[in-house]
Amino acid sequence: MIRTAIVTLSDKGSKGEREDKSGEIIRTMLQQINTSIVAYEIIPDEKDLIIKKLREFSKLSDLIITTGGTGVGPRDITPEATRAVIEKELPGFGEAMRMEGMKHTPRAMGSRAVAGIYRQTLIINLPGSPKGVAENLSVVLPVIPHTINLIKGTVTDCAKDREQHPHR
Repeated sequence: MIRTAIVTLSDKGSKGEREDKSGEIIRTMLQQINTSIVAYEIIPDEKDLIIKKLREFSKLSDLIITTGGTGVGPRDITPEATRAVIEKELPGFGEAMRMEGMKHTPRAMGSRAVAGIYRQTLIINLPGSPKGVAENLSVVLPVIPHTINLIKGTVTDCAKDREQHPHR
């Protein structure tokens, strides 16, 4: 069971002025990979608060997924906050998500989403739009369990693991 935290970054959402549809899509899609949601919070786009929540939730979870704040707007600071926390960046996640997004809209090239590891927690940034969340999460979802197993040290032979689980 993958213990998961979902953090929605939204100034309006944190004030109750906007429904968190993206967080619900994440919750629904994660059912495909045997997860349990151990934390969920909607917070404003404040760098220090994001950093604090990522560190706090890493103590409870194997996976933290953020939604929102990955664009180029003045309040979009999720990638900077994530980079301030992670110890190893996983650029392939962001590259794969942008490539998938580009299949649907050229605006996806403006995404600055990152992914990385903090201690033994995988952190993945997703865009804020429900459509973007679904597109981006669909491309990385199949590799999340294997990546977490690698982080935890439970996979010792990637080639053997791939033979046993060819679609991961």
